[in-house]
Amino acid sequence: MKKVNMMIDIARCSDCNNCFLSCKDEHWDNDNLPIAVSQPRFGHRWMDILNIERGQYPLQDVAYLPLPCMHCDNAPCIKAATNGAVYKREDGIVIIDPVKAKGQKQLVEACPYKVIYWNEESQLPQKCTMCAHLLDDGTWKEPRCTFACPTGTLNFLYLEDDEMAEKIKAENLEVYHPEYGTKPRVYYKNLYRFTKCHVTGSVELHDKKDCADGAIVTLTNVGTQQNIVTETNNYGDFKVDKLEPNSGEYTLMVEYPGYGSKTIKVDLITSINVGSVYLTR
Repeated sequence: MKKVNMMIDIARCSDCNNCFLSCKDEHWDNDNLPIAVSQPRFGHRWMDILNIERGQYPLQDVAYLPLPCMHCDNAPCIKAATNGAVYKREDGIVIIDPVKAKGQKQLVEACPYKVIYWNEESQLPQKCTMCAHLLDDGTWKEPRCTFACPTGTLNFLYLEDDEMAEKIKAENLEVYHPEYGTKPRVYYKNLYRFTKCHVTGSVELHDKKDCADGAIVTLTNVGTQQNIVTETNNYGDFKVDKLEPNSGEYTLMVEYPGYGSKTIKVDLITSINVGSVYLTR
């Protein structure tokens, strides 16, 4: 049976908030029973957008992570609910029943992703419904958020589980916080931009006062002796990415023809810019 999935490419997100605004437009001041009642005008972000800044000026970058309900196959909210107030549909969408869930504030804390919100006026826990009411009546083939995304960050996929497994492998997709064990149906591409760290820097030729284009940069993990090799660009800049935070001591060696090599020690806790590396003859 085909089920709903969402694929989110972090590399494409520019934090335009079209997804959030379209969600708010659809669900504020609109009851969509039996799926959900109206969300409050303020406070709820059923499609939230997290952000992280990696590195230091001038070689830092910013990544954005859209965060809806994960519609987990092993959903903690279902386990925390009483009276069957939260259920998973055959198509994979997790729904909080707006009648049975009345007063069940424990569902907010049950979600490890923090994407369930409390509606004080209605005394209800609420979250993303994947616009199930639109999908059910056939007027829409996808949720409002994926339709509104102008950069191709959000993609709605209606696939068999084995088809989705092939997609995951082909696109190198990952889930956010796999350690939670919730088996989410939201998958991320380029997740490393949010969860990993990098080492950056610039290489300059001291005598020429010029950038070192094509300098060889080798980053070696002192503990494992694993090497990662890259080259500087025409501005003399380099980046070694997809490194584990708090992964210990590294040595960074820079080489350029006709110049002496330079070695720097790096204690990798989070993303770091080692600054300018000057090479001399």
